[in-house]
Order: sequence, then C-alpha cells, then structure tokens
Amino acid sequence: MYRALWRSLPGPVVVRILILALMTAVLLVVLDQWVFPWMAATFVDDQATVGPAS
Repeated sequence: MYRALWRSLPGPVVVRILILALMTAVLLVVLDQWVFPWMAATFVDDQATVGPAS
C-alpha cells in the first residue's frame, strides 16, 4: 500500500516527502477537530470499572 502511494505522488523525493508531511498534518487536524469529538460524544462510557477509594 505504501509503495503504491509513494509511486502515485508526483515529483522528486523531496517534493514527495513534503506532500506526505502535508497530508499527514491535514489528517491529524481533521481527526482532532471533527472525528475525535464526534466519537467522544457518540460513545459515552459512564460505567466506572474502578471502585471508590477506601
């Protein structure tokens, strides 16, 4: 999979690395801004697994 992604990117190695870094940054921002908050609101876990302190 990574080899196919690497071959599909245009330009020399330096440009490919910059494109991959930008794609990674965009993915992390999208996850942080929209996906993780949605998951936190959707999958609420109110059940505690640890008992009260003695």
